[in-house]
Amino acid sequence: MAASVAAAVGGLRRAIRRSPPWRGPSRRPLSSAPPPAQASAVRDAFLSFFRDRHGHRLVPSASVRPRGDPSLLFVNAGMNQFKPIFLGTVDPRSEMAGFRRVANSQKCVRAGGSHNDLEDVGRDLSHHTFFEMLGNWAFGGEYFKEEACSMAWELLTQVYGIPEDRLWVSYFGGDPKAGLDPDLESRDIWLSLGVPASRVLSFGPQENFWEMGDTGPCGPCTEIHYDLAGGMGAPQLVELWNLVFMQHNREADGSLQPLPQRHVDTGMGLERLVAVLQGRRSTYDTDLFSPLLNAIHQGCGAPPYSGRVGAADEGRIDMAYRVVADHIRTLSVCIADGVSPGMSGAPLVLRRILRRAVRFSTEVLQAPPGFLGSLVPVVVETLPCYLLQGDTYPELQKNSAQIANLVSEDEAAFLASLQRGRRIIDRTLRRLGPSDVFPADVAWSLSMSGDLGLPLDLVELMLEEKGVQLDSAGLARLAEEEAQHRARQAEPVEEQGLRLNIHALGELQRRGLPPTDDSPKYNYCLRPSGGYEFGTCEAQVLQLYTEDGTAVASVGEGQRCGILLDRTNFYAEQGGQASDRGYLVRVGQQDVLFPVARAQVCGGFILHEAVAPECLKVGDAVQLHVDKAPLTPKQLQAVESTVQEAVRQDEAVYMEEVALAHTAHVPGLRCLDEVYPDPVRVVSVGVPVAQALDPASQAALQTSVELCCGTHLLRTGAVGDLVIVGERQLTKGTTRLLAITGEQAQQAREVGQSLAQEVEAATERLSRGSRDVVEAQQLSKDMGRLTDAVDTAVMPQWQRRELQATLKVLQRRANTAIRKLEIRQAAQKAQELLQRHPEGSLIVDTVSTESLSVLVKVVRQLCEQVPSTSVLLLSPQPLGHVLCACQVAQSATPAFTAEAWALAVCSHMGGKAWGSPVVAQGTGSTADLEAALSTARAYALNQL
Repeated sequence: MAASVAAAVGGLRRAIRRSPPWRGPSRRPLSSAPPPAQASAVRDAFLSFFRDRHGHRLVPSASVRPRGDPSLLFVNAGMNQFKPIFLGTVDPRSEMAGFRRVANSQKCVRAGGSHNDLEDVGRDLSHHTFFEMLGNWAFGGEYFKEEACSMAWELLTQVYGIPEDRLWVSYFGGDPKAGLDPDLESRDIWLSLGVPASRVLSFGPQENFWEMGDTGPCGPCTEIHYDLAGGMGAPQLVELWNLVFMQHNREADGSLQPLPQRHVDTGMGLERLVAVLQGRRSTYDTDLFSPLLNAIHQGCGAPPYSGRVGAADEGRIDMAYRVVADHIRTLSVCIADGVSPGMSGAPLVLRRILRRAVRFSTEVLQAPPGFLGSLVPVVVETLPCYLLQGDTYPELQKNSAQIANLVSEDEAAFLASLQRGRRIIDRTLRRLGPSDVFPADVAWSLSMSGDLGLPLDLVELMLEEKGVQLDSAGLARLAEEEAQHRARQAEPVEEQGLRLNIHALGELQRRGLPPTDDSPKYNYCLRPSGGYEFGTCEAQVLQLYTEDGTAVASVGEGQRCGILLDRTNFYAEQGGQASDRGYLVRVGQQDVLFPVARAQVCGGFILHEAVAPECLKVGDAVQLHVDKAPLTPKQLQAVESTVQEAVRQDEAVYMEEVALAHTAHVPGLRCLDEVYPDPVRVVSVGVPVAQALDPASQAALQTSVELCCGTHLLRTGAVGDLVIVGERQLTKGTTRLLAITGEQAQQAREVGQSLAQEVEAATERLSRGSRDVVEAQQLSKDMGRLTDAVDTAVMPQWQRRELQATLKVLQRRANTAIRKLEIRQAAQKAQELLQRHPEGSLIVDTVSTESLSVLVKVVRQLCEQVPSTSVLLLSPQPLGHVLCACQVAQSATPAFTAEAWALAVCSHMGGKAWGSPVVAQGTGSTADLEAALSTARAYALNQL
């Protein structure tokens, strides 16, 4: 027995570190009961279990494009969207702040960054770049270990019917170095649920202690594993479900402190679960992938997929099948969520994924051009629509052709680059001697970092096929030089500033302090002169913090501190907008200014960062003043014009080393806050250095004179052209301008002119008006896309600011037009319904409209015209989706509420609802609309 347990421990340890390579389909059924026939049933069973049996709120999958989290390229786990709750920074006024127990299926991408499975995909039978993560969460101690383990065991054994003797569990065995005891509570819970002690194993922090990052919430985890062997030989364990119990916080010094609130975070990969339930040893053998693999076989004519790996996979045919099937799923989901192949960050990773798929489809499977794009409709059919509704494309089903076109265009571009690359290699080889290595600079120019964008491993493979060796050392040197160049060019990392940590936030919440009232930030107006006038705001100091986040009752002179007030008119940095700057004064002491460098929001509390000129105490009354904006568009044009004039003058640039003391009193000399060498290098434009440094001369006030050791142009005319393309306010009265020169400047002007023409065309479209709501909504979306283009384009900054102002006005006009059309359409549909329902206290019917907003307006107009009537309307949409809106007559409340009515109907359709006792709305999906209407009528009649 001891030997078998030891063998099991070894197997489990290997399974935890890396899942075993699955070799083929299992011949033994996993349960005597028939498993769920389809992956969709497995997913639905998970969500229904937590919603219906255990009262969890179902939340939609977040986009795979992370929102406000620069640490991630893609969303790679179900917990990503809930990080503000774990970190304690969630805005108390947000919907998320009300989450207590939730469940969902999250679309995840693990490619690039610290979680990168890209190069493993295809080599074995289990890795994927895109997968679904099933998860349930409990926040703020809603429930903890006992409930989480019991729910997981109940779902796996009673709902899915997995035999208990096929399941093993692991728990945290402690870490003496960190002073952490074993998680005996989890162990005892599993034993009480009937898991034999021989299958309850303990492991250390590497396997069973989960951490979000170097700092932040963390805690022990317990994992449920499935034995593929099923008692036939040594256990073959694969992880099914990880249950994390967040109860500690990793501090900056590495120590662990208890969290103010405990949370449960669980995750289970759908693909692996489906493989287990369908009796397969490979996720690629499930119905999540079989339609794609069949489509690949039909489209390229390669031998059928047979699930081979390694040396058994001759010609890497099956590997190519897996690569193409996985990558087209990833591409479809990412593009639907607004991430397109590009040149940096997540778009660059997606570009590599697409090109890897093209290589395997064309070179291994011999697929015809455009083949990848033809697989997009198959992805649409195999994935649930709710996973494929991203922020950029409301429904992938409606945009599959657009995604397929994008994939096909990039595929064609890559194949063209491949042909050019082959010609360059052949031409280079003709110049080489028999023993020469292939030049590193040529290979670099062919690579993703160079001109053609070919993966380096592909370049090496092409050379290997010709029997030529690459200059690897030279290539490594070029890569290092490129990395150093990028490091020099990179913007310096901005100091994060003072923040409220999770313990400080917990203490504020424990004291019952309300979130900072920042409504005064909207108290500003436009003066006749064109400038903005910001109103003042009086507030009280609630708490002060030192630089290390310690709460104190007072701060002294020269101390950098965080100031928490009960209200503020400062905009705190969020949503892509930088924070306001300004100052505050104590009421009654207007001559002492506390300059505020930034304002940051943490969990609904706004912290003002300042350096105190003298003592400030908790309880002091203060008055806040916001600085005015940076530069106006006309000022930007004036700066640009001044520089362009200097360029046209083609003035000489003089450089000379002089004694540092000679520069001390030169008027207009620009010195940075740093230590300069002696002698120091002086650069002067258009005026000799000696003349510029002459104390009797005013020349330094008329030109640019700097202390600088940089390598400068010798004449200003070499600049060619200059365009200011960005700006950033550094301190009060100081703005950093970002400019480009030469050919890039000319290109920026062309981009600006093109966008200006698009804005002009949009203005004309808006002036012509829209025929219906759909056309008006499309115009509004086009305005939004144009606004995004103007915001991000490399173009003249003065022009960007002007176009942004124009587009803001146009967007308001477009939204007003939509509202008017919706009201008109709603009035027409309301009259039609009144003719069908001339009398009675209840109207339950269907209305044809594509907009939930219109549906709500129809309901409202009906109730305004017949106040004694309660109304519920359903509107069928494509693919079985249904919109719902209702309003209850005032005389019927409180016994009969709109929110409960909508919830009853939408729950019947497997959807959700929200609203108030009087007005509510929701969504769902059903193929039997009459049954939903009957449910609505029956519920209302029962309440009335």
